[in-house]
Formats: sequence, structure tokens, C-alpha cells
Amino acid sequence: MSDKKKETLGGTIGVVVAVCLVCSVVVSGAAVGLREMQQTNAANDKRSNILQAAGLETTADCDVPCTFDKFVTERFVDLETGEYVEVEEDFDMYKAAKQEAYSVKVENSNVGFQSRSSVASVYLIENEANEVTRIVLPVHGSGLWDLMYGFLAIDADGNTVRELVYYQQKETPGLGGEVQNPSWKAKWDGKKLFKDGDVAIQVKKNAGSNNDYAVDALSGATLTSNGVQNTLTYWLGENGYGPYLKNQTWKS
Repeated sequence: MSDKKKETLGGTIGVVVAVCLVCSVVVSGAAVGLREMQQTNAANDKRSNILQAAGLETTADCDVPCTFDKFVTERFVDLETGEYVEVEEDFDMYKAAKQEAYSVKVENSNVGFQSRSSVASVYLIENEANEVTRIVLPVHGSGLWDLMYGFLAIDADGNTVRELVYYQQKETPGLGGEVQNPSWKAKWDGKKLFKDGDVAIQVKKNAGSNNDYAVDALSGATLTSNGVQNTLTYWLGENGYGPYLKNQTWKS
């Protein structure tokens, strides 16, 4: 091989390496620069879903962060006692489920996950007089294809549903994906969760609008409907928010 060819090959490789290095620097810089924006967008998306569950709307003068800060207070609950506790800054109940200090094994349940955090977030919705009007509870459980994440909003009586908002799910569009359909979500408004101290809410076929303790199952999506049922049964029970709701801690 001639020196000219060697120089040409070497030069080509050098150019390729240089371009790769430049691209790596640019991509890395962009990722770092966009990280804060991505985190802000994720936080606002979460706030927006909580506001939806709370029945609150933003205005031209008060956007999502403004409305959230004005009407929503996040508290943290020890699920065993139902009492409020203090946690470290930026606590995340889903990340905590994998940490030794908080992780609790889930047994004898078909909710779809094997561990949960011993401490969970709750969101208190307050009016202008600082009175709690709703409580928004984060819930999650298995659907047909994966875990579904949502917010359950109930009145300050601790028993009446106002909203069930699923914000993350991978169910089949037109079937299980109908958990996000406004017409199905509307069926939850006014339903009762407990009867004689026990979890009574049901997701079942032909529930009818006159049944205070049942919501129609999703047509053609039995496993997704069962997943919603299992999620609520678990999170409203003694291993979930049951002690907190029974104590009505937000009134103390």
C-alpha cells in the first residue's frame, strides 16, 4: 500500500473519530442542558393530573404550578399507622419501594407488584378558608400488559369518590385504554368506597348507575377491569390507605 493511501486512510479515520467526539460532546451537553427542563415538565405533568383529580382548573393568571401551590398540600403517611410523618426532601414513594429503609413486601395480593413503600404521599385539596375539600391518593396496580398508575380523589368524608384519573397505562386502545375515557371516568363521581367499614366498591358488568358501590366494567377489557378492582381493594385496605382513611387524619 502506498504512503498516499495510508495517509488517506489515516486521515479518514481521524476525521471520523473527530466527528464522533464532537457529536458526543454536543449530545452530552444537550442532555445536561435539557435535564432541568425535562424534570420541570415531568413535575408539571404530575401536578396537572393531581389538579384534574382535584377538580381544579388553571386560569390565565394562575398556571399549573401556581394553582397547585395555592390549593394543594402534599403530606406523607405511615401506611401502618395512618399518621403523618416527616420524610427527606424529594421523597418519592415509588422509588422508596426499592429502598431497604422503606420497602415492604406485598404478600397474598394480586395487585401486581411485590413491594411498596411503608410511607406514601397524599395530596390535600384546600379551599380559600384552608378547609380540606378532597384528598387525592396515588394508586397503582396491574392491568393487562403492565402496571397502571393513577390518582383517586375522594371527598373529605373519606368515602365518596370524585375522580379516578389514570395518567400512565399501556392498555389496549379502545379496550383497556378506556380507563382514560371521560365517559367512563364520569361513572366514578359520587360512588361510595366503604360499607360498614369494609371496602365495598366494585368494578363489575352491568353495575348500573343506581348502584352506589359499583361501576360498570370496561367492555371487552375484563383483565383491565379486574386490575382496577384489585388496585382499589389493595390501596383502600389495611395494607394501603385504609388506616389513614379510617382515622380521617386530615381532620385532626
